[in-house]
Amino acid sequence: MWFANKHCHHAFGLLFIGFLMTLFYDASLGQDEFAEDISNTGNFIPGQIHLSLGESSGEMVVMWSTWLDTGTSEVIFRKEGDEKPWSTVTGTRTLFVDPGPKKHSQYIHRVTLTNLLPNTTYDYHCGSVLAWSAGYKFTTFPDGSDWSPRLALFGDLGLINAQSIPQLTKDVRQGMYDAVLHVGDFAYDMNDKDGTVGDDFMELMEPIAARLPYMTCVGNHEQAYNFTHYKQRFAMPGGQENMFYTFEMGPIKFIAISTEFYYFLNYGYKQVVFQYEWLERTLMEANQPENRAKQPWVIVFGHRPMYCSNSDRDDCTKHETIIRVGVPLLHFFGVEPLLYKYGVDLAIWAHEHSYERLWPVYNRKVYNGTDSANPYVNPGAPVHFTTGSAGCQEKTDSFGKKPEWSAFRSSDYGYTRLQAFNGTHLYFEQVSDD
Repeated sequence: MWFANKHCHHAFGLLFIGFLMTLFYDASLGQDEFAEDISNTGNFIPGQIHLSLGESSGEMVVMWSTWLDTGTSEVIFRKEGDEKPWSTVTGTRTLFVDPGPKKHSQYIHRVTLTNLLPNTTYDYHCGSVLAWSAGYKFTTFPDGSDWSPRLALFGDLGLINAQSIPQLTKDVRQGMYDAVLHVGDFAYDMNDKDGTVGDDFMELMEPIAARLPYMTCVGNHEQAYNFTHYKQRFAMPGGQENMFYTFEMGPIKFIAISTEFYYFLNYGYKQVVFQYEWLERTLMEANQPENRAKQPWVIVFGHRPMYCSNSDRDDCTKHETIIRVGVPLLHFFGVEPLLYKYGVDLAIWAHEHSYERLWPVYNRKVYNGTDSANPYVNPGAPVHFTTGSAGCQEKTDSFGKKPEWSAFRSSDYGYTRLQAFNGTHLYFEQVSDD
């Protein structure tokens, strides 16, 4: 729809070196102590490896988990094909204890790589002297805004029935994307079975997320313990516990929000007000002429859509959707007027287990572009689409009567591809994976 890496093969050597260093360090241990140390080796191996963008260009955040404290958190990296010694960066580790009855615990490690060169592929391993990960590669974004970013977009991807994972993994290995956007609802649910479902899901995502920035927003299935698993497991830029933030890719300004603030008011009302004020400031700044010249595309994404025509009687099937018009009764802090006022181009949602593309719409009225044959050329309002059919145990959703603002609908499993060719032409397509 028009709208105007392979593994590095040093893993065994590094693991073997790490093991030798462990033997050397523990040479004074007795036989029983040494046996116990060997049995714990697997608990030091990095797992659940995933990347995200840092606070500024030239930064990449590497995260992983271990079951035991490794004493340090390190990433070694160098440019692909470089024979120079590996550079080492040390980060932090945090003990994360699932609030469930078994108090399942792990150490979550975070290392930020800085001063990375633009449009450059790097080899990396993460871990410690006790155990290193397999080798992965990532490629940094080109400099500036004059390039054509490619992304995979989806929401509502579970551990069970993760239908789109094989094809997405194949796409990533073939180098089809520069980043991935996961628009809420992970694992179903990350806190289930005392957090082990979240662990298994992050392992499932590693072949994708260890190669590309895995950018996320929170969904309703992350709400347990005030979104603790989501806040602990990810590292989005902005310092707001991953709940809302911005990042730039070429000519696109992405703005992530938490729709869940409006639905889980038991966690507090202030978060609604704080995010709303932040969103207006962010959109106002993005819409300044000098900023719009650099990033002409402004895209907002969050989990629950403002519009949908599904048959499940969810909030978006109602006339006054909360995220659209604001908190019930008072109708304060509705997001749709901000999107319209500041010229947001696209709004990406999930939550409904289907795909639905809308005509340009504001306040339930269609604002098509230059003429009926070109509705997406200079449209008069934001274009919304929902991509929540990547695959989960709740299956896909069916549709009800088609309203005038709905352009295309599909209940197939699948995910979305988005490419900004330049500052005037944007392309996206829905991939059926049924």
